[in-house]
Amino acid sequence: MRYVPYLIKHLRRNWVRTTSTVLAIALCIFLFCTVQSVLATINSLLESSSANRLVTRHAVSLVFNLPLAYKARIEGLDGVKRVSVAAWFGGTLPAEKEELDAESSSSTTSFSNFFPNMAVEPEPFLAMYPEYELPPDQYQAFLQDLRGAVIGRKLANRFGWKVGDTFFLESFIPPYRKPDGPFEFVVRGIFDTDEARYPGTDTNMMLFNFKYLYEATGRNLGAGIYYVEIDDPDRAGEISQAIDDLFANSDAATHTETEKAFAAGFISMAGNLALLLNGIGLAVTFTILLVTANTMSMAVRERRTEIAVLKTLGFKSAQVMGLVVSEALLLGVIGGALGIGGSHAIMWMLTHAPGLSDALTGIGLSEINLQPLVAALGFGVAVLLGFAAGFVPALGAYRARITDMLRTV
Repeated sequence: MRYVPYLIKHLRRNWVRTTSTVLAIALCIFLFCTVQSVLATINSLLESSSANRLVTRHAVSLVFNLPLAYKARIEGLDGVKRVSVAAWFGGTLPAEKEELDAESSSSTTSFSNFFPNMAVEPEPFLAMYPEYELPPDQYQAFLQDLRGAVIGRKLANRFGWKVGDTFFLESFIPPYRKPDGPFEFVVRGIFDTDEARYPGTDTNMMLFNFKYLYEATGRNLGAGIYYVEIDDPDRAGEISQAIDDLFANSDAATHTETEKAFAAGFISMAGNLALLLNGIGLAVTFTILLVTANTMSMAVRERRTEIAVLKTLGFKSAQVMGLVVSEALLLGVIGGALGIGGSHAIMWMLTHAPGLSDALTGIGLSEINLQPLVAALGFGVAVLLGFAAGFVPALGAYRARITDMLRTV
Protein backbone atom coordinates (compact mmCIF):
# COMPACT_ATOMS: atom_id res chain seq x y z
CA MET A 1 0.00 0.00 0.00
CA ARG A 2 2.90 2.40 0.58
CA TYR A 3 3.56 2.53 -3.16
CA VAL A 4 -0.01 3.55 -4.07
CA PRO A 5 0.70 7.32 -3.89
CA TYR A 6 3.59 6.84 -6.33
CA LEU A 7 1.37 4.89 -8.71
CA ILE A 8 -1.32 7.58 -8.61
CA LYS A 9 1.30 10.29 -9.11
CA HIS A 10 2.60 8.58 -12.21
CA LEU A 11 -0.90 8.07 -13.63
CA ARG A 12 -1.54 11.79 -13.19
CA ARG A 13 1.62 12.63 -15.13
CA ASN A 14 -0.09 11.93 -18.44
CA TRP A 15 -3.71 12.37 -17.40
CA VAL A 16 -5.11 12.42 -20.95
CA ARG A 17 -3.75 8.96 -21.71
CA THR A 18 -4.76 7.67 -18.29
CA THR A 19 -8.30 9.03 -18.61
CA SER A 20 -8.80 7.61 -22.10
CA THR A 21 -7.55 4.20 -20.96
CA VAL A 22 -9.81 4.17 -17.90
CA LEU A 23 -12.81 5.19 -20.03
CA ALA A 24 -12.01 2.43 -22.53
CA ILE A 25 -11.99 -0.18 -19.77
CA ALA A 26 -15.16 1.34 -18.30
CA LEU A 27 -16.89 1.06 -21.68
CA CYS A 28 -15.88 -2.60 -21.93
CA ILE A 29 -17.23 -3.42 -18.46
CA PHE A 30 -20.36 -1.33 -19.08
CA LEU A 31 -21.16 -3.38 -22.19
CA PHE A 32 -20.34 -6.65 -20.43
CA CYS A 33 -22.59 -5.97 -17.43
CA THR A 34 -25.45 -4.57 -19.50
CA VAL A 35 -25.42 -7.40 -22.04
CA GLN A 36 -25.21 -10.11 -19.39
CA SER A 37 -28.02 -8.51 -17.37
CA VAL A 38 -30.31 -8.43 -20.42
CA LEU A 39 -29.49 -12.06 -21.24
CA ALA A 40 -30.09 -13.06 -17.61
CA THR A 41 -33.51 -11.39 -17.72
CA ILE A 42 -34.42 -13.18 -20.95
CA ASN A 43 -33.24 -16.52 -19.54
CA SER A 44 -35.34 -15.91 -16.45
CA LEU A 45 -38.41 -15.43 -18.62
CA LEU A 46 -37.66 -18.65 -20.48
CA GLU A 47 -37.07 -20.63 -17.29
CA SER A 48 -40.47 -19.56 -15.95
CA SER A 49 -42.10 -21.77 -18.59
CA SER A 50 -43.56 -25.08 -17.45
CA ALA A 51 -42.28 -28.39 -18.81
CA ASN A 52 -45.79 -29.85 -19.00
CA ARG A 53 -47.25 -27.15 -21.25
CA LEU A 54 -47.15 -27.24 -25.04
CA VAL A 55 -48.11 -24.61 -27.59
CA THR A 56 -49.72 -25.51 -30.89
CA ARG A 57 -49.69 -22.90 -33.66
CA HIS A 58 -50.04 -22.72 -37.43
CA ALA A 59 -47.13 -24.45 -39.14
CA VAL A 60 -46.56 -21.53 -41.54
CA SER A 61 -46.78 -18.52 -39.24
CA LEU A 62 -48.43 -17.13 -36.15
CA VAL A 63 -50.23 -14.73 -38.46
CA PHE A 64 -52.59 -17.52 -39.50
CA ASN A 65 -55.24 -18.87 -37.13
CA LEU A 66 -56.23 -22.48 -36.55
CA PRO A 67 -59.80 -23.86 -36.76
CA LEU A 68 -61.63 -24.01 -33.44
CA ALA A 69 -62.58 -27.61 -34.23
CA TYR A 70 -58.98 -28.64 -33.54
CA LYS A 71 -59.51 -28.31 -29.80
CA ALA A 72 -61.73 -31.39 -29.41
CA ARG A 73 -59.38 -33.51 -31.53
CA ILE A 74 -56.34 -32.48 -29.49
CA GLU A 75 -58.17 -33.20 -26.24
CA GLY A 76 -58.84 -36.73 -27.48
CA LEU A 77 -55.15 -37.63 -27.73
CA ASP A 78 -53.55 -39.85 -25.12
CA GLY A 79 -51.54 -37.89 -22.56
CA VAL A 80 -53.37 -34.57 -23.08
CA LYS A 81 -54.83 -33.23 -19.84
CA ARG A 82 -56.56 -30.04 -21.00
CA VAL A 83 -56.54 -27.56 -23.89
CA SER A 84 -57.26 -23.83 -24.03
CA VAL A 85 -57.92 -21.64 -27.03
CA ALA A 86 -55.91 -18.42 -26.94
CA ALA A 87 -55.36 -15.40 -29.15
CA TRP A 88 -52.86 -12.57 -28.86
CA PHE A 89 -55.14 -9.53 -28.82
CA GLY A 90 -52.57 -6.77 -29.29
CA GLY A 91 -54.73 -4.15 -27.59
CA THR A 92 -53.49 -0.68 -26.69
CA LEU A 93 -55.03 2.00 -24.52
CA PRO A 94 -56.52 5.02 -26.29
CA ALA A 95 -54.21 8.02 -26.20
CA GLU A 96 -56.87 10.08 -24.46
CA LYS A 97 -59.00 7.65 -22.50
CA GLU A 98 -61.14 10.41 -20.95
CA GLU A 99 -62.12 11.75 -24.36
CA LEU A 100 -62.74 8.40 -25.95
CA ASP A 101 -65.80 8.34 -28.19
CA ALA A 102 -67.17 4.81 -27.85
CA GLU A 103 -69.25 5.28 -30.97
CA SER A 104 -66.30 6.07 -33.19
CA SER A 105 -64.83 3.28 -35.29
CA SER A 106 -61.37 4.82 -35.14
CA SER A 107 -59.45 6.04 -32.13
CA THR A 108 -55.97 7.14 -31.43
CA THR A 109 -53.90 4.52 -29.63
CA SER A 110 -50.79 4.93 -27.53
CA PHE A 111 -48.13 2.24 -27.94
CA SER A 112 -46.20 3.72 -25.02
CA ASN A 113 -48.93 2.23 -22.82
CA PHE A 114 -48.83 -1.17 -24.47
CA PHE A 115 -48.88 -4.30 -22.33
CA PRO A 116 -49.39 -8.02 -23.09
CA ASN A 117 -53.07 -8.95 -23.36
CA MET A 118 -54.59 -12.24 -24.46
CA ALA A 119 -58.01 -13.70 -25.08
CA VAL A 120 -58.25 -17.14 -23.47
CA GLU A 121 -60.74 -19.72 -22.29
CA PRO A 122 -60.74 -18.81 -18.59
CA GLU A 123 -61.31 -22.16 -16.90
CA PRO A 124 -58.83 -24.42 -18.71
CA PHE A 125 -56.21 -21.68 -19.09
CA LEU A 126 -56.09 -20.67 -15.42
CA ALA A 127 -56.20 -24.34 -14.40
CA MET A 128 -52.98 -25.02 -16.32
CA TYR A 129 -51.31 -21.86 -14.94
CA PRO A 130 -51.16 -22.34 -11.15
CA GLU A 131 -48.58 -19.53 -10.96
CA TYR A 132 -51.40 -17.03 -11.49
CA GLU A 133 -52.95 -16.85 -8.02
CA LEU A 134 -56.45 -15.38 -8.18
CA PRO A 135 -58.84 -15.14 -5.17
CA PRO A 136 -61.88 -17.47 -5.57
CA ASP A 137 -64.44 -14.66 -5.49
CA GLN A 138 -62.58 -12.72 -8.18
CA TYR A 139 -62.25 -15.88 -10.25
CA GLN A 140 -66.03 -16.43 -10.15
CA ALA A 141 -66.68 -12.80 -11.03
CA PHE A 142 -64.37 -13.16 -14.01
CA LEU A 143 -66.23 -16.24 -15.26
CA GLN A 144 -69.64 -14.56 -14.95
CA ASP A 145 -68.84 -11.29 -16.75
CA LEU A 146 -68.13 -11.52 -20.48
CA ARG A 147 -66.46 -8.11 -20.39
CA GLY A 148 -64.44 -9.10 -17.36
CA ALA A 149 -60.66 -9.14 -17.33
CA VAL A 150 -58.02 -10.25 -14.87
CA ILE A 151 -54.76 -8.37 -14.63
CA GLY A 152 -51.42 -8.98 -12.98
CA ARG A 153 -50.31 -7.12 -9.87
CA LYS A 154 -47.58 -5.20 -11.71
CA LEU A 155 -50.04 -4.06 -14.35
CA ALA A 156 -52.51 -2.95 -11.67
CA ASN A 157 -49.80 -0.96 -9.91
CA ARG A 158 -48.60 0.52 -13.18
CA PHE A 159 -51.96 2.10 -14.07
CA GLY A 160 -53.46 2.31 -10.60
CA TRP A 161 -56.29 -0.02 -11.55
CA LYS A 162 -58.40 -1.82 -8.96
CA VAL A 163 -61.23 -4.34 -9.08
CA GLY A 164 -64.29 -2.78 -10.70
CA ASP A 165 -62.42 -0.24 -12.84
CA THR A 166 -63.33 0.09 -16.51
CA PHE A 167 -60.93 0.68 -19.39
CA PHE A 168 -60.89 0.43 -23.19
CA LEU A 169 -58.53 -1.34 -25.57
CA GLU A 170 -58.23 -1.10 -29.35
CA SER A 171 -56.34 -3.89 -31.15
CA PHE A 172 -53.82 -3.03 -33.84
CA ILE A 173 -54.73 -6.36 -35.51
CA PRO A 174 -57.53 -5.60 -38.04
CA PRO A 175 -59.56 -8.82 -37.55
CA TYR A 176 -59.71 -8.11 -33.81
CA ARG A 177 -61.40 -4.74 -34.17
CA LYS A 178 -65.08 -4.15 -33.42
CA PRO A 179 -67.20 -2.24 -35.94
CA ASP A 180 -68.56 0.04 -33.19
CA GLY A 181 -65.26 0.99 -31.56
CA PRO A 182 -62.82 -0.23 -28.89
CA PHE A 183 -63.46 -3.10 -26.52
CA GLU A 184 -64.66 -2.19 -23.03
CA PHE A 185 -63.25 -4.20 -20.12
CA VAL A 186 -63.99 -4.35 -16.40
CA VAL A 187 -61.30 -5.43 -13.96
CA ARG A 188 -62.78 -8.45 -12.19
CA GLY A 189 -59.61 -9.78 -10.61
CA ILE A 190 -55.95 -9.07 -9.86
CA PHE A 191 -53.63 -12.06 -9.78
CA ASP A 192 -50.35 -12.41 -7.92
CA THR A 193 -47.63 -15.05 -8.03
CA ASP A 194 -45.34 -16.86 -5.63
CA GLU A 195 -41.87 -15.72 -6.70
CA ALA A 196 -40.22 -18.45 -4.63
CA ARG A 197 -42.10 -21.24 -6.41
CA TYR A 198 -42.48 -19.61 -9.82
CA PRO A 199 -39.51 -17.24 -10.38
CA GLY A 200 -39.67 -15.08 -13.48
CA THR A 201 -43.48 -15.15 -13.76
CA ASP A 202 -44.71 -11.98 -15.46
CA THR A 203 -47.61 -10.24 -13.73
CA ASN A 204 -47.64 -7.34 -16.17
CA MET A 205 -50.33 -8.85 -18.38
CA MET A 206 -54.06 -9.06 -18.89
CA LEU A 207 -56.38 -11.96 -19.70
CA PHE A 208 -59.96 -11.82 -20.93
CA ASN A 209 -62.59 -14.21 -22.24
CA PHE A 210 -62.07 -15.47 -25.80
CA LYS A 211 -65.84 -15.68 -26.18
CA TYR A 212 -66.03 -11.88 -25.85
CA LEU A 213 -63.58 -11.45 -28.71
CA TYR A 214 -65.36 -14.04 -30.82
CA GLU A 215 -68.84 -12.58 -30.37
CA ALA A 216 -67.92 -8.89 -30.43
CA THR A 217 -66.07 -8.99 -33.75
CA GLY A 218 -68.85 -10.86 -35.53
CA ARG A 219 -66.28 -12.83 -37.46
CA ASN A 220 -65.56 -16.53 -37.71
CA LEU A 221 -62.31 -16.24 -35.82
CA GLY A 222 -60.10 -19.21 -35.27
CA ALA A 223 -57.65 -19.86 -32.48
CA GLY A 224 -54.40 -17.95 -32.57
CA ILE A 225 -52.73 -20.75 -30.64
CA TYR A 226 -53.68 -23.68 -28.44
CA TYR A 227 -52.17 -24.13 -25.00
CA VAL A 228 -51.94 -27.84 -24.24
CA GLU A 229 -51.28 -29.29 -20.80
CA ILE A 230 -49.89 -32.83 -20.76
CA ASP A 231 -49.68 -35.48 -18.03
CA ASP A 232 -46.01 -36.37 -18.43
CA PRO A 233 -43.34 -33.80 -19.40
CA ASP A 234 -41.10 -36.66 -20.56
CA ARG A 235 -43.61 -37.33 -23.35
CA ALA A 236 -43.57 -33.75 -24.65
CA GLY A 237 -41.82 -34.69 -27.89
CA GLU A 238 -44.06 -37.70 -28.49
CA ILE A 239 -47.31 -35.82 -27.86
CA SER A 240 -46.14 -32.82 -29.92
CA GLN A 241 -45.51 -35.13 -32.85
CA ALA A 242 -48.89 -36.80 -32.36
CA ILE A 243 -50.68 -33.43 -32.50
CA ASP A 244 -48.86 -32.37 -35.65
CA ASP A 245 -49.48 -35.76 -37.30
CA LEU A 246 -53.17 -35.34 -36.56
CA PHE A 247 -53.37 -32.30 -38.86
CA ALA A 248 -50.50 -33.05 -41.23
CA ASN A 249 -52.77 -33.40 -44.29
CA SER A 250 -55.18 -30.58 -43.46
CA ASP A 251 -55.28 -27.09 -44.93
CA ALA A 252 -53.99 -25.71 -41.62
CA ALA A 253 -51.07 -27.88 -40.55
CA THR A 254 -49.76 -27.32 -37.06
CA HIS A 255 -46.43 -26.94 -35.31
CA THR A 256 -46.32 -27.96 -31.65
CA GLU A 257 -43.47 -27.26 -29.25
CA THR A 258 -42.86 -26.78 -25.57
CA GLU A 259 -43.79 -23.46 -24.04
CA LYS A 260 -40.12 -22.67 -23.47
CA ALA A 261 -39.28 -23.33 -27.12
CA PHE A 262 -42.24 -21.20 -28.18
CA ALA A 263 -41.03 -18.27 -26.05
CA ALA A 264 -37.49 -18.73 -27.35
CA GLY A 265 -38.88 -18.60 -30.88
CA PHE A 266 -40.16 -15.06 -30.29
CA ILE A 267 -36.75 -13.97 -29.07
CA SER A 268 -35.02 -15.65 -32.01
CA MET A 269 -36.98 -13.42 -34.39
CA ALA A 270 -34.35 -10.81 -33.58
CA GLY A 271 -31.61 -13.34 -34.32
CA ASN A 272 -29.39 -15.30 -31.98
CA LEU A 273 -29.22 -12.61 -29.33
CA ALA A 274 -26.86 -14.49 -27.05
CA LEU A 275 -24.35 -15.09 -29.84
CA LEU A 276 -24.70 -11.57 -31.20
CA LEU A 277 -24.40 -9.75 -27.88
CA ASN A 278 -21.62 -11.98 -26.55
CA GLY A 279 -19.76 -11.61 -29.84
CA ILE A 280 -19.93 -7.83 -29.62
CA GLY A 281 -18.76 -7.95 -26.00
CA LEU A 282 -15.83 -10.25 -26.85
CA ALA A 283 -14.72 -8.03 -29.74
CA VAL A 284 -14.86 -4.90 -27.57
CA THR A 285 -12.98 -6.65 -24.74
CA PHE A 286 -10.21 -7.77 -27.09
CA THR A 287 -9.92 -4.26 -28.54
CA ILE A 288 -9.73 -2.67 -25.11
CA LEU A 289 -7.10 -5.23 -24.08
CA LEU A 290 -4.91 -4.13 -26.99
CA VAL A 291 -5.46 -0.46 -26.15
CA THR A 292 -4.58 -0.97 -22.49
CA ALA A 293 -1.54 -3.12 -23.32
CA ASN A 294 -0.29 -0.43 -25.68
CA THR A 295 -0.77 2.21 -22.96
CA MET A 296 1.25 0.20 -20.46
CA SER A 297 3.98 -0.47 -23.03
CA MET A 298 4.28 3.26 -23.70
CA ALA A 299 4.41 3.96 -19.96
CA VAL A 300 7.22 1.44 -19.45
CA ARG A 301 9.20 2.79 -22.41
CA GLU A 302 8.92 6.32 -21.02
CA ARG A 303 10.15 5.14 -17.61
CA ARG A 304 13.17 3.11 -18.68
CA THR A 305 15.50 5.54 -16.91
CA GLU A 306 13.37 5.52 -13.75
CA ILE A 307 13.29 1.71 -13.74
CA ALA A 308 17.08 1.62 -14.14
CA VAL A 309 17.51 4.04 -11.25
CA LEU A 310 15.16 2.00 -9.06
CA LYS A 311 17.17 -1.14 -9.74
CA THR A 312 20.39 0.77 -9.06
CA LEU A 313 19.02 1.89 -5.69
CA GLY A 314 18.40 -1.70 -4.71
CA PHE A 315 14.87 -2.44 -5.90
CA LYS A 316 14.61 -6.04 -6.98
CA SER A 317 13.38 -6.90 -10.46
CA ALA A 318 10.31 -8.58 -8.95
CA GLN A 319 9.45 -5.34 -7.11
CA VAL A 320 9.73 -3.32 -10.30
CA MET A 321 7.57 -5.84 -12.11
CA GLY A 322 5.03 -5.64 -9.29
CA LEU A 323 4.87 -1.84 -9.58
CA VAL A 324 4.12 -1.99 -13.31
CA VAL A 325 1.49 -4.71 -12.85
CA SER A 326 -0.06 -2.80 -9.95
CA GLU A 327 -0.36 0.29 -12.11
CA ALA A 328 -2.23 -1.72 -14.75
CA LEU A 329 -4.44 -3.30 -12.09
CA LEU A 330 -5.25 0.15 -10.71
CA LEU A 331 -6.41 1.23 -14.16
CA GLY A 332 -8.56 -1.90 -14.34
CA VAL A 333 -10.09 -1.33 -10.89
CA ILE A 334 -11.01 2.30 -11.64
CA GLY A 335 -12.36 1.43 -15.08
CA GLY A 336 -14.31 -1.53 -13.69
CA ALA A 337 -15.92 0.58 -10.97
CA LEU A 338 -16.95 3.23 -13.51
CA GLY A 339 -18.29 0.60 -15.91
CA ILE A 340 -20.38 -1.12 -13.24
CA GLY A 341 -21.72 2.22 -12.05
CA GLY A 342 -22.62 3.20 -15.61
CA SER A 343 -24.38 -0.11 -16.24
CA HIS A 344 -26.41 0.24 -13.06
CA ALA A 345 -27.34 3.81 -14.01
CA ILE A 346 -28.46 2.96 -17.55
CA MET A 347 -30.62 0.05 -16.38
CA TRP A 348 -32.19 2.22 -13.72
CA MET A 349 -32.95 4.82 -16.37
CA LEU A 350 -34.46 2.24 -18.75
CA THR A 351 -36.78 0.92 -16.07
CA HIS A 352 -37.82 4.32 -14.72
CA ALA A 353 -37.79 6.72 -17.68
CA PRO A 354 -41.28 7.48 -19.05
CA GLY A 355 -41.85 5.83 -22.41
CA LEU A 356 -38.79 3.59 -22.27
CA SER A 357 -39.96 1.79 -19.14
CA ASP A 358 -43.42 1.36 -20.66
CA ALA A 359 -41.99 -0.12 -23.84
CA LEU A 360 -39.81 -2.60 -21.92
CA THR A 361 -42.66 -3.51 -19.60
CA GLY A 362 -44.86 -4.16 -22.61
CA ILE A 363 -42.52 -6.88 -23.86
CA GLY A 364 -41.97 -8.40 -20.43
CA LEU A 365 -38.58 -6.86 -19.62
CA SER A 366 -39.63 -4.70 -16.72
CA GLU A 367 -37.14 -6.31 -14.30
CA ILE A 368 -33.77 -5.53 -15.90
CA ASN A 369 -31.45 -5.12 -12.94
CA LEU A 370 -27.70 -5.36 -12.44
CA GLN A 371 -27.36 -8.63 -10.55
CA PRO A 372 -24.60 -8.92 -7.93
CA LEU A 373 -23.09 -11.94 -9.70
CA VAL A 374 -22.91 -10.05 -13.00
CA ALA A 375 -21.34 -7.03 -11.27
CA ALA A 376 -18.77 -9.27 -9.58
CA LEU A 377 -17.94 -10.95 -12.89
CA GLY A 378 -17.63 -7.56 -14.57
CA PHE A 379 -15.24 -6.34 -11.91
CA GLY A 380 -13.24 -9.56 -12.25
CA VAL A 381 -13.02 -9.04 -16.01
CA ALA A 382 -11.75 -5.48 -15.44
CA VAL A 383 -9.04 -6.68 -13.05
CA LEU A 384 -8.08 -9.51 -15.39
CA LEU A 385 -7.98 -7.06 -18.28
CA GLY A 386 -5.62 -4.80 -16.36
CA PHE A 387 -3.38 -7.69 -15.35
CA ALA A 388 -3.22 -9.12 -18.87
CA ALA A 389 -2.42 -5.69 -20.33
CA GLY A 390 0.33 -4.96 -17.81
CA PHE A 391 1.97 -8.37 -17.55
CA VAL A 392 3.98 -8.32 -20.79
CA PRO A 393 5.42 -4.77 -20.28
CA ALA A 394 6.11 -5.68 -16.63
CA LEU A 395 7.91 -8.83 -17.71
CA GLY A 396 10.05 -6.70 -20.04
CA ALA A 397 10.92 -4.41 -17.16
CA TYR A 398 11.76 -7.43 -15.03
CA ARG A 399 14.20 -8.85 -17.59
CA ALA A 400 15.77 -5.54 -18.62
CA ARG A 401 19.33 -4.92 -17.47
CA ILE A 402 20.34 -1.60 -15.91
CA THR A 403 23.09 -0.92 -18.46
CA ASP A 404 20.76 -1.52 -21.42
CA MET A 405 18.13 0.87 -20.05
CA LEU A 406 20.65 3.61 -19.25
CA ARG A 407 22.27 3.23 -22.65
CA THR A 408 19.02 4.34 -24.37
CA VAL A 409 18.88 7.63 -22.48
